[in-house]
Amino acid sequence: MGPGDDAGVFRHKGTFLVETVDVITPIVDDPYTFGAICAANSVSDVYAMGGTPLTGLAILGFTTCDFDPDVIKKLLDGAADKLEEAGACLIGGHSIEDNEFKFGFSVTGVVEKDNILKASGASAGETLVITKPLGTGILTSAAKKGKIKSSALNAVIDSMLMLNKTASKAAVAADSKSATDVTGFGLLGHALNIARRSKATLVIHSKKVPFMDKVKELSAAGAVPKGARTNLDFCEKATTFAESVSNGSRLALSDPQTSGGLLISLPRGGLKKFDRIMKKNNLPYWTIGEVRKGKGRIIVE
Repeated sequence: MGPGDDAGVFRHKGTFLVETVDVITPIVDDPYTFGAICAANSVSDVYAMGGTPLTGLAILGFTTCDFDPDVIKKLLDGAADKLEEAGACLIGGHSIEDNEFKFGFSVTGVVEKDNILKASGASAGETLVITKPLGTGILTSAAKKGKIKSSALNAVIDSMLMLNKTASKAAVAADSKSATDVTGFGLLGHALNIARRSKATLVIHSKKVPFMDKVKELSAAGAVPKGARTNLDFCEKATTFAESVSNGSRLALSDPQTSGGLLISLPRGGLKKFDRIMKKNNLPYWTIGEVRKGKGRIIVE
């Protein structure tokens, strides 16, 4: 595995272990829901590698004077329930005194050698699909600032709670060799990582990229989190934008996600099988572009 992959893979005799760690700060007020989102977000890296999560170790930072045991219990209950849904077990963890509340997991999983999905595995001629709409960063930030009602976050929360389990299995079944979960670096950042590691050019059709309600309006008004601007600044030098792609759209494509979907590169002939599995499980996905020969760049049309 390379430095740009979503997790590390360690071979012990005949077993390939997938190891990852992820910690985030609160994005919703309800402790049970936040715990579940943290778990879904952490196991996603294992799914992005084509693996199956087995165990999780919780990592919790908080001030003991500000949070009573009931809050922590609800947090852990939500996390344990989501890990159980993923087929994994919460086996322990560690807490520290911290002025900023944060929670996450170190997750261990397994993967078959031939099923490993890598950032370096995309090839020219393949199709790019994404399995969740974008906008969690923009919408949660807007809610905190009172720009949208908290009720507008219901769809966002549902998306963050959805596991990438089936999408990962569908990608493997469709003979994909490259995937990543779209999280903190936004769609552009994670796509650029695949482009560079695969030594290819990724073409993204901006009008085909799915966004949650109100995201395009907020981004057009410049109401985006700092991370979106930082991501765009990082990606711009290696990205060619069509003139029709507005600055608001560029920011939306750079929006940092929490528990985002998978960006998958599907080989010729693999899309039909992927489509069949996703439809069988009533799960959405969107075809947003393709892989071309190149040298580690993004084209947004």
